Amino acid sequence: MFGKPRSDLIPNTAAYENEPLVKATGFREYDARWLFGPDINLLGVQALGLGLGTYIQQQGLSRIVVGHDFRAYSLTIKQALTLGLLSAGCEVHDIGLALSPVAYFAQFDLDVPCVAMVTASHNENGWTGVKMGAQRPLTFGPDEMGALKDIVLNGAFKERDGGKLIRVEGVAERYIADVAARVQLKHPIKVVAACGNGTAGAFAPEALRRMGCEVIEMDTNLDYNFPRYNPNPEDHEMLVDMAKAVREHGADLCLGFDGDGDRCGVVDDAGEEIFADKIGLMLARDLAPLHKGATFIVDVKSTGLYATDPILAENGCTTVYWKTGHSYIKRKTAELNALAGFEKSGHFFLSGELGRGYDCALTAAAAILAMLDRNPGKKLSELRKSLPPAYTSLTMSPHAADEVKYDVVARIVKEYEDLAKSGGTILGRKIKDVITVNGVRVQLEDGSWVLVRASSNKPEMVVVVESMRSEDDMRDLFRKEVKPRLARHPEVGAYNQEI
Repeated sequence: MFGKPRSDLIPNTAAYENEPLVKATGFREYDARWLFGPDINLLGVQALGLGLGTYIQQQGLSRIVVGHDFRAYSLTIKQALTLGLLSAGCEVHDIGLALSPVAYFAQFDLDVPCVAMVTASHNENGWTGVKMGAQRPLTFGPDEMGALKDIVLNGAFKERDGGKLIRVEGVAERYIADVAARVQLKHPIKVVAACGNGTAGAFAPEALRRMGCEVIEMDTNLDYNFPRYNPNPEDHEMLVDMAKAVREHGADLCLGFDGDGDRCGVVDDAGEEIFADKIGLMLARDLAPLHKGATFIVDVKSTGLYATDPILAENGCTTVYWKTGHSYIKRKTAELNALAGFEKSGHFFLSGELGRGYDCALTAAAAILAMLDRNPGKKLSELRKSLPPAYTSLTMSPHAADEVKYDVVARIVKEYEDLAKSGGTILGRKIKDVITVNGVRVQLEDGSWVLVRASSNKPEMVVVVESMRSEDDMRDLFRKEVKPRLARHPEVGAYNQEI
């Protein structure tokens, strides 16, 4: 029986080989992530598995899917996690090498309620982590992660007899068949599949071909050294290569996949990146006539064009702005029975006939390809240009210590609420709405907005502004409104960048 894990163990010592190391910092809002070695050891991972098994047994559950991504050490991590789950009396269904959405799919495919996917997503080598869930298609949020953290760090484990390990074959093939069935193209589409040598290379090219695409493979051979860059379609280096590949091959688009295949990045035929919130809006406009009255969920960092879009309004569609974070958007999409949820970092949640509600890059790819197939003769760049103009800033992240950042945000929220109640304006515009589900998003009468929130993972604030008028107006919203307001709070420090 494990006691309390320690946080002060040092590798290459006897104690490190005999006691669990688990640092508290690895427990995030909706998953767990550590540097393997200095932050968690194999016995620590085993303790995590025992803690997770203890937690799901408390919920009256015991059956769980486990999978692992393609890292040099991920299989070993999964085996240590599995030992802990078995000692908690769980029935473990091991699906082998997987993407996160393959593990989520397996919950439905095998009728197993819980999941533990060993992945560090797009993090650099050296990182490991686990994405967990006990209520398909949802993954853990802050409440569940908080309960798990308490069990593990306090050593509040409960060992049980009856653990069982089942090796499951064929899930990957059934997953590929499932996502490929989401669209069967009637018109030719040439796609570059960019996988960054990550796990998606074992799944994406075959799935896209079965959808009917001509596929140009880019870094699809699996290599856990990541010889070019980490597989992350938000990173500039990968996006530059994606754009270059589109132009070189005359492709209709490039789809980029992150390390565990739950995020999709898009570059159009002109070599322009389209952020997930804009791709989401394009999908919503395309789907609205087919699903009148549909609800769409987007995170508070997403474009304000949803709120003013005439096609969505004409078809009686509703958009709800919600907390940033894939777990939050996934949960809200399920809660409101929304047709789709879009998170700006590239997580897409498609429901009903479009998907099962979990984030899956290949399900998102199928929806994008179906949109193009329904608009023959129109390039993706044309669909992008059909959106009204919106000038969105990069994400700015002024420093604020973890101990004070939420207090600062609370004060900023009150300032904006008071300004709205008093009839105040921002750069001469009335305040239409103040959304406080995640920091504060202040929406103005012309559709422009400003956002201030606390980072979930770092000692930083998150600042984004968007203007419906011009680049200059976008800069003014930051320089004349948000920056001076934050400067009145001495806890806010230097910015990572400015506009």
